[in-house]
Amino acid sequence: MHPWRVSTYALMLAAAGLPLYIHLPRYATGELGLSLATLGVILAGIRVMDFAQDPALGWLVDRYPARKPAFAVLAALGMGVGFVMLYTLRPETGTIPWLIAALVLVFTAYSLGTILFYGQSAALAGSPDGLIRLAGYREAGTLGGIILAATAPTALVALGASGSGYSAFGLLLAAVCLIALVVSRPLWRVSAPAERPLSLSELRSSGALGLLGLAFVNALPVAITSTLFLFFVEDRLRLPDLAGPFLILFFLAAGISVPLWTRASARFGPARVLVPAMGLAIVAFIGAAALPTEAAFGFALICLGSGAALGADMVILPVLFAGALNRAGLQAGRAFGLWSFAAKLALASAAVLLLPLLEISGYRPGATNSDAALTALTLGYAVLPCLIKCVAIVLALQLPRKEVSA
Repeated sequence: MHPWRVSTYALMLAAAGLPLYIHLPRYATGELGLSLATLGVILAGIRVMDFAQDPALGWLVDRYPARKPAFAVLAALGMGVGFVMLYTLRPETGTIPWLIAALVLVFTAYSLGTILFYGQSAALAGSPDGLIRLAGYREAGTLGGIILAATAPTALVALGASGSGYSAFGLLLAAVCLIALVVSRPLWRVSAPAERPLSLSELRSSGALGLLGLAFVNALPVAITSTLFLFFVEDRLRLPDLAGPFLILFFLAAGISVPLWTRASARFGPARVLVPAMGLAIVAFIGAAALPTEAAFGFALICLGSGAALGADMVILPVLFAGALNRAGLQAGRAFGLWSFAAKLALASAAVLLLPLLEISGYRPGATNSDAALTALTLGYAVLPCLIKCVAIVLALQLPRKEVSA
């Protein structure tokens, strides 16, 4: 199963997921001078590209299984170069085209790596029971990568990096990509079992289509809170100096919870664990909405609860999806192409819908905001995710029994 190699590759991929959306709004507005509305339009356009791109990348992985080592090289190098373009190299003119090119490269390489990695799950796990163990190693690496990438700019500044730390951040992420490329080479030489081509009818009959829809809805609350996290801490709670520690606490809670959710899923079954974990997220969202200004201890508790709920999301749903594909004997490349698209669509939807609305409400990052603007920020960060999570619970309870077994 190559546990540490799995974790290392997952760590690399994690840098282009949630941390990018945590940093990008503040980086684009504060460092590049873009408006929130402009950033939302850029992310919307990239998601339109993903709509065609991710399934096509999945088809390539399925069509040329012997080329998996080459695909892994392209994914790692593409992410490394994209990170340097995004954070380290800044052109004197043409900032928006350069930003778009960097994001397209990062997201395309991330899609290829994610599809390749998750599509290899059955081969690496070796058995249906091994899928849950594999998920534990994978998500432990993912959460380690999220912690590293989410907190690195602040840590680099403390170590002497110039400015806000983003220039050094780009180089650090590129180095992580090179290390993951070397470490993960044996993963792509593991042969996968023979699989049937994927079709919409097969996806539906296997139960994977319903899980795909649930994964998208369930990812929206995390996408929303990740996009607005820094804004909420700095402007609503007025605790800018604690933003880094709060992020570390959030992701540490997620990381510590992963082995607990993994063991609970192995003992009681993923389905029995899924809904209570979603309920924990709702409690955390409600608590965030009720916090007064400068409520550091209260928000620390919110970070613990929501972080633990994230740990469950990252373990359980991918296991259920991979299990459905494995039972039906379906090719995983294109299926996880759709999975990757759904995850990125959730992140982009949060940015595309909420950032322009916040700007319309009068909210300005880092400025003195009206009560109405801060109320809009609270509704977006805490109340809306709670409502969406309720919808996800309803969808989870309606899944047929065969779709909620690993």
